[in-house]
Amino acid sequence: MIRGIIKNVVEGKIKRFSASGRIGEEIDDREYLQHYGYTSRPKEGAEIIIIREGNHLVAIASDDRRYRLSLQDGEVALYDDRGQKVHLTRSGIVVTAIGTLQASATESATITAPQVKVVASVSVTLDTPVTTCTGLLHVNGNIVTDGNVSAVGNMAAAGNMSDSTRSMAADRTVFNNHKHQENGVTNSPLTTIPTTQQ
Repeated sequence: MIRGIIKNVVEGKIKRFSASGRIGEEIDDREYLQHYGYTSRPKEGAEIIIIREGNHLVAIASDDRRYRLSLQDGEVALYDDRGQKVHLTRSGIVVTAIGTLQASATESATITAPQVKVVASVSVTLDTPVTTCTGLLHVNGNIVTDGNVSAVGNMAAAGNMSDSTRSMAADRTVFNNHKHQENGVTNSPLTTIPTTQQ
């Protein structure tokens, strides 16, 4: 077994590496085998474990103490040199991304939890033809729409409802105070007010 320092790693169907080994020993263009389903490209200066069988040298493991996370017993993590990580902690999973975090699915995606919270300091965009909420929708702020609003059931408001002319409360005042011709006579004074108030 040889413990070396990586000089560079070259991508390919099987990665190849160059490293310095024991004093005066240089190892160039050798295979670096990694576990199925997992791949990484260590940076220059990372440590690497090389096994030798005659003149055949193969790297089987690497580590980088400059960036490795400190874990509690039983924890697991993926990490890189920029501070990005997927950390399976004792209390849950922590995902930290620099820049953009993107998840894609060809069919569907489901999040199941007693409570789900989204915190966005600027905005949230739902880019979809239809958005369906199966339960109560509670909005603490204002609602602004560039389209129409329709309802199958009733609409109620504790405050005023207005259109481009005036509010319903103002319409009610106009209706309740307007007058009719007395007894339907065309030239009579306007003295009769509606018997039914709004």
